[in-house]
Amino acid sequence: MSGSSQSEGVTELVRIGILTISDRASRGEYRDESGKAIHAFLDKVISSPWTPIVKIVPDGVESVAAALTEMADRDGCGLVLTTGGTGPAPRDLTPEATRAVITRELAGFGELMRQKSLEQVPTAILSRQTAGTRGKCLIVNLPGRPSSIELCLNAVFPAIPYCLDLIGAGRIEARADVCRVFRPGGA
Repeated sequence: MSGSSQSEGVTELVRIGILTISDRASRGEYRDESGKAIHAFLDKVISSPWTPIVKIVPDGVESVAAALTEMADRDGCGLVLTTGGTGPAPRDLTPEATRAVITRELAGFGELMRQKSLEQVPTAILSRQTAGTRGKCLIVNLPGRPSSIELCLNAVFPAIPYCLDLIGAGRIEARADVCRVFRPGGA
């Protein structure tokens, strides 16, 4: 189990998928630093019990869509965070794969991540991240650089626990001193 402390009254282990999309990492040509950056962020922020489901797949609509479907439907992930494949290069097809498997797109996630990233680097406008739901799973596309991952997750994570509540994905709690999660009206 990740998430080193357990909150009182919370016994359900939320499963969180960390999906790295990279031709080279899937072939073992380099270490997956982006997936590790997502895991480190979650360990730092989440105070309730959770378990990671980690996968690395090559770029491409079919490989990414199959992994997302498996993580949401078979592995029972309430949240899947992807990294990689969101740029304009021909093999960057993560948003297309995500749109192929979600039932509802939540475009605000991508809009906010691009806005925050543009404060750091002008090429952030090239990023095509998005998010959406598949059943009781929220899927969020993150960029491939570890420093960009932290920036983007700091921007969008405050809304993620409440979104998971709304779709019935399981409840996660965050460390208030690290991330101020928003739940309206004491939800």
